[in-house]
Amino acid sequence: MSRMIKIRVPATSANLGPGFDCLGLALNLWNEVSFEVSDKLTYQVTGEGAEKLNKGTRNLLTKAFSLAHDVCGKKMGGVDIRADNKIFMSSGLGSSAAAIVAGLFGANEMLGRPLGENDILKLAADMEGHPDNVAPALLGGLVVSVTTRDGIVTRRYEIPELTMVIVKPSVEWPTRVARAVLPKSISRTDAIYNIGRTVLVVDALRSGDLDLLQKIMDDRIHQPYRLRHIAGGMAAFKTARRFGAAALSGAGPSIINFVPPQYAEQAKYEIARVFQERGIETRQLVTQPSMQGIHKI
Repeated sequence: MSRMIKIRVPATSANLGPGFDCLGLALNLWNEVSFEVSDKLTYQVTGEGAEKLNKGTRNLLTKAFSLAHDVCGKKMGGVDIRADNKIFMSSGLGSSAAAIVAGLFGANEMLGRPLGENDILKLAADMEGHPDNVAPALLGGLVVSVTTRDGIVTRRYEIPELTMVIVKPSVEWPTRVARAVLPKSISRTDAIYNIGRTVLVVDALRSGDLDLLQKIMDDRIHQPYRLRHIAGGMAAFKTARRFGAAALSGAGPSIINFVPPQYAEQAKYEIARVFQERGIETRQLVTQPSMQGIHKI
């Protein structure tokens, strides 16, 4: 058993427009977590979510860490866990997926790697409820994930160093609400609309074709329903589309905007201004895809 390890886990953006619950992209935005053998379980966070997460030791990361021990038939001893979080919480940037993958991966490393990559992916998807965020957090890059009777099937793709603007409005938007506003069924027309566009989104991202991406990164399954419930969401989305391909990041409320590098700062300012004009504060960043998933440092 390793006595101490340190890891980095990336933020992720799921759905990417039409790829509802099956597309995810790792981002160059990281949480760093260290695990060190101790006489008891301790957990300390700096950065994003510190005020909330430092109230106790029971959270998604420690639950995942414990689960890995249970699955491997190992008794969990004391461990000092310290995290420096850069991923915005409750933002659609995969903070929960990052916590789950970090806990599983960290435990597996400390136990001498009894679990394979597919084992970690399945455990993470079971905890998260779907693989679209956990797969790119684990594997890096652009990942297509589907769940079959025989397990999770993934395909990972390298993509160029694109520029992405992310704007997160400070609004309450729990995942349960983001799911609750979706329709219980969709039309065949809307299904066909999304199927074709999902294939083209993957192709456009792999080739770095921003013109194609701007034309086809659209959705009829989740975005229209969610945007109308996010204050300023629809107006911000329309503003983002003036600069490049735009989508809700995951379930939202963040907007992700794929833009030419020279437009990044202007796009960030204009999208944020839409929310600010409505009295809504924002967080913004400019980032790129990450071809690296979780890893030791």
